[in-house]
Amino acid sequence: MAQIEKARISDVPQMHQLINSFAEKGDMLARPLSELYENVRDFFVVHEEERVTACAALHINWSNLGEIKAVVVAEDHQRQGVGNQLIKACLKEAKELGISTIFCLTYKPDFFTTLGFSQVDKMTLSHKVWSECYRCPKFPNCDEVALVYHIETEAQLG
Repeated sequence: MAQIEKARISDVPQMHQLINSFAEKGDMLARPLSELYENVRDFFVVHEEERVTACAALHINWSNLGEIKAVVVAEDHQRQGVGNQLIKACLKEAKELGISTIFCLTYKPDFFTTLGFSQVDKMTLSHKVWSECYRCPKFPNCDEVALVYHIETEAQLG
């Protein structure tokens, strides 16, 4: 089982390299270094010694809405459950924060559906979702698949 930790500033250059190496292959969107530094608190990472081998972010969009993004696992660490563990860490944090709905935009929808996410039409998502899309080179012709996950939070329970 991988050790999931919150990212540190020193992890950002390796996270950037890992994310953008997969973006170059068309598996995900590239992320500028400045965005990763600005949002480092959103990220969970997995290390192998000093090497960042995986990361994922939970970004809060609104009081009841969060996004899981920038999920990546180094090729030599895939198919070991690391991605699943990262998503579960994000969902656990979302629940602790009281966020009821999590969404993601992805080129790998099957990965997320195995974890309980449901595919939705992108146009049904809140306008808050599109706050960073205007910076994307694929805007407005987004070809990612939208999925959502609903969390039963403590606020909903009582």
